[in-house]
Amino acid sequence: MKRRGMLAVAVSATVAIALSGCAFGGGAPAGDGKALEKDGGATGEITIWSWDVAATALKRLAADYEKDHEGVTIKVVDIGYDNAYDKISVGLQAGTGLPDMITLETDKNQSYITQFPKGFTDLSPVFGDDKADFDPFKWDTGTDEDGKLRMAPWDSGTVGLFYRTDYFEQAGVDPASVATWDDLVAAGETIKAKLGKTLLTADLSAGGPFSMMLQQQGQGLFNADGEITVNTPEAVETLTLLQEMQQKGLIKNAKGWDASVTSAKDGDSAVTPEAVWWIGTLEGEAPELSGKYAVRDLPVFADGGAPTSNNGGSGLAIPTQAKNPQLAADFMDFVLADDDNQASMMKEEGLFPAYLPALQSDYFQQPSEYFGGQTVFQTFADLTPQIPSITFTSDQSVAADAVSNAVAAAVLNGEDPKKVLDDAAAQIANSTGRKIAG
Repeated sequence: MKRRGMLAVAVSATVAIALSGCAFGGGAPAGDGKALEKDGGATGEITIWSWDVAATALKRLAADYEKDHEGVTIKVVDIGYDNAYDKISVGLQAGTGLPDMITLETDKNQSYITQFPKGFTDLSPVFGDDKADFDPFKWDTGTDEDGKLRMAPWDSGTVGLFYRTDYFEQAGVDPASVATWDDLVAAGETIKAKLGKTLLTADLSAGGPFSMMLQQQGQGLFNADGEITVNTPEAVETLTLLQEMQQKGLIKNAKGWDASVTSAKDGDSAVTPEAVWWIGTLEGEAPELSGKYAVRDLPVFADGGAPTSNNGGSGLAIPTQAKNPQLAADFMDFVLADDDNQASMMKEEGLFPAYLPALQSDYFQQPSEYFGGQTVFQTFADLTPQIPSITFTSDQSVAADAVSNAVAAAVLNGEDPKKVLDDAAAQIANSTGRKIAG
């Protein structure tokens, strides 16, 4: 969904309780639910929970599926984003009340897999042979510790660098000369000196691009052992760089989604490191800027670093309490592992495929008038397989809040980056009982 990377949701008491503490199911091995088959050919009825453009896409494809499968009824319910995780968590905790299929955002996967080890059906029999065809980062986030796929990848939040071609040209800066983040800072200083524009816009109170930049370096907030990694040398370097940008007047601080969109429309900044869904935002909210943008890979921290990251995206899961899991699996396969259907969801709903073969579709080779004739989707298609895999845990939200506070303290208040990240790591350790890596 195009806006998911910018949405900040206040988690209710219900969800906070459900996603903290011990795992429901007593820590027993994950339950697989009913054994699924590839192309099982089930009939009957299923109900799916989703929201926003994802629900729109599922409704459209459900109608297509029903036409070709007599005796099948697929009901897609748009449950709304604000209450989605309340309802999902309550249903998982109670062991009843969930539909045959649910949508989950990528950063929620491991929280739910860990806290509800008996909650989700093993999708490996349906998608396992196609593992190499999916965005590896998305596949990893949906897999449990035994290697079983619990959440199938849907759309990716592949990140690139959106930049104002007119600003670079007017400032005499060649975008191709920007290889590293240090190069980008230097370019930003030139652009500010000549045009008075900041380099980038970010919501610093929400952590800005910190996590996105850290993932570029193959790191998340936790390592594969579940240890806290928010204060590694790479993390300190990342936060120091953001602080340097702020001290040089290169960041426009915009609090919240609306402020970020307004900043883009007003042309405050020269670049925006953001996910592919930002294309739809620009085209929809700032049509007057057509022809003034291009997209490229992210600058790296060092030679050989990943030129992309991830922000947003989602997957689909089948609760073990589903009444018709085989039909749910067949429809899920129809939606997620079909080139034409995945391409149609990009075209119609702006959902960028995590299914890599779909990226070879002619649609992704078409030039974009808005981006000056660039084959912009192909740029993101090339970047998607390069997204570094990182570890998410059941304590992701706790760590993310601590990191956001650390970013604000260092960037907005000028505090020492290493100290605030060390403090954040200690805070997370005290709250979760996890060890600090090192």
